[in-house]
Amino acid sequence: MVIRIPLPPLTEERRRSLVKVVKNEAENGRVAIRNIRRDANTEIKDALKEKLISEDEARGAEEKIPKNDRSVHQRSREVARRKRSRFIVDVRRT
Repeated sequence: MVIRIPLPPLTEERRRSLVKVVKNEAENGRVAIRNIRRDANTEIKDALKEKLISEDEARGAEEKIPKNDRSVHQRSREVARRKRSRFIVDVRRT
């Protein structure tokens, strides 16, 4: 069984508001990533102070964090760009 619900096309105003929502959510994601990075760096420093890890392990972990951070930021930007372009393309079609 298939249930079809007809939805009217989005208005230009609604599309623009959805683009703003996408931008806002992307920014929230970037803030969350920065907070995670900060927490990870704090945990590494604490573990080093308590001598749970060696300086080499701490340095290695600190080098990995920016690499992971960049890749996650890049994916976040790409997803947001695709979503925005989807709404903008739809605005141009109307």
